[in-house]
Amino acid sequence: MNKIGKIVRVAWHSPSCNGTVEKELVTAAIVADCSLSGTDVDYIVAKIDFPENCPSRNPYALVLDRVGLEFFEKKANIVLRLDKTFWINEDSICETDLGRVSGRQIDEALKKWSMLATHSFFSAVHQEALESDFVPGQSRVQYAGRVFDTGEMDNLVGSSLDFWLTAGRHTEKFESKLAEFLGVDYALFVNSGSSANLLAFAALTHPSLGDFAIRRGDEIITVAACFPTTVAPIFQFGAVPVFVDVDLETGNIDTTQLEAAISSKTKAVVLAHTLGNPFDIRRVKQFCQKYDLWLIEDNCDALGSEYLAESSWEKPPFLHSTASCPGLPRPCSITTRMTGSFGHIGTSSFYPAHHITTGEGGAVYTKDKRLYKILLSLRDWGRDCHCASGQDNACGKRFSQQHGSLPFGFDHKYVYSSFGYNLKATDLQAAVGCVQIEKVEDFIKKRRENYRTFSHGLAALDHYFQRMRAEAFSLPSWFGFMLTVRSVAPFTRNEIVGFLEKQNIQTRMLFAGNIVRHPCMEHLLHGKDYRIAEPGLPNTDVLMENAFWFGVYPNMKDEAIQFVIDSIAEFVESNEN
Repeated sequence: MNKIGKIVRVAWHSPSCNGTVEKELVTAAIVADCSLSGTDVDYIVAKIDFPENCPSRNPYALVLDRVGLEFFEKKANIVLRLDKTFWINEDSICETDLGRVSGRQIDEALKKWSMLATHSFFSAVHQEALESDFVPGQSRVQYAGRVFDTGEMDNLVGSSLDFWLTAGRHTEKFESKLAEFLGVDYALFVNSGSSANLLAFAALTHPSLGDFAIRRGDEIITVAACFPTTVAPIFQFGAVPVFVDVDLETGNIDTTQLEAAISSKTKAVVLAHTLGNPFDIRRVKQFCQKYDLWLIEDNCDALGSEYLAESSWEKPPFLHSTASCPGLPRPCSITTRMTGSFGHIGTSSFYPAHHITTGEGGAVYTKDKRLYKILLSLRDWGRDCHCASGQDNACGKRFSQQHGSLPFGFDHKYVYSSFGYNLKATDLQAAVGCVQIEKVEDFIKKRRENYRTFSHGLAALDHYFQRMRAEAFSLPSWFGFMLTVRSVAPFTRNEIVGFLEKQNIQTRMLFAGNIVRHPCMEHLLHGKDYRIAEPGLPNTDVLMENAFWFGVYPNMKDEAIQFVIDSIAEFVESNEN
């Protein structure tokens, strides 16, 4: 007889107050058959206490009302106490059949039980590391790191128990929450930020875009001070990147050079917001509108960065010099929008180093329904059908349409309108993202606070370092704190980086520095496979040779931030003498 779900009397022995062992009878519910070969353990049971014995404030109680019982002799609610879960064997069960708990409630009980184990694991393994004291010179000052608690672990474990391994309900929720946060209409979860960039560029090559589709030989304006997968799709689709120099203070494209980069072959502009600092969106977008160009925003390092809304571009404060407004103050009545929402397509990365994480993972998003349909098709094998994973015949026309020269009624789930990919992520990753996106505003606030602390702490060293300046009319969601060693400094970038690394302070270069100088470019021909706009890339080379950055991520302890500031000051002082 299957006992799963039965409410029974369970007997076991417990010591009494005088030290003798007594037999105790307790009403319990059998929540799972845990028979293991070679053991005497048959069942997991959970103790049932009644309300007077189990206060409702108990956080580990699953309350079951009488509707959830097929039979029960007491006319009162019961509580299945998962903090009292234990293992028994067949001999401990008294066969008195007191009632039965529904299968759904058993599922919930087992999940709750799993969460208890998860919380215990988090406390024992992760919490200690998160709360450990910072020891200068010994503790690692990471450039980035995942920030999480039991919320992410609960969702991840819960999703694993569902065992829906591809995109599912968590993916749908995460995409919706992300789109809402960014202020866009459509967001698609993918397996990495690099895949998001690939997908974004691939969408603009789609034949359905007609004369606006990017084709082989078309030119794409971008920068060489980049992460390689921002520009890799340009090469992979046979287009020609045109590299423009950057501004030394912001690390972003020098918009005064845009006109020198344009040609009759130009089709798009592809740019990233460097280290969370928005590029000059106003000038870039107006340039794109002037020449009917596509704009892709690589927002992978800038989730939560803000820029002045378009409705204010021709009004104050643009009547004033941009030099008088180096970033937007807060509180501020000026309307802003999230970066990633200004271009035709935006992309994000959720690698552990980024603003929120799903482990591996990324997203591509847009306000354009036509582009969304192309992106969806390309992400999901290039199929024409838009049914979600596990869904069939949502349109009701699965076997009643004509597609190309295929037989009439050919299964629409296997009709392909594009040569696509499988770039979906898993629901387990999305489950983590659903919790992370709820924390993103707190993460951003902390990044800005950390950046401000570094900026104030290192201001006295401006003679030797160029601190990164926020783009005018922007509110960056900083990814890192960049310093560029000035030519007057009595030390080199490599020397200070070497010193900081010996102090256990992680540093990073500005990604590729200058992608044109990397081995991957050696087989490419300048003028044919890529082009450098006049007057060349001198500032890009300066950053390649002299810039480095370190972290501002939310879990940085105040002591670690001060240690970095003190270490840089110590190094400078020792080299001045």
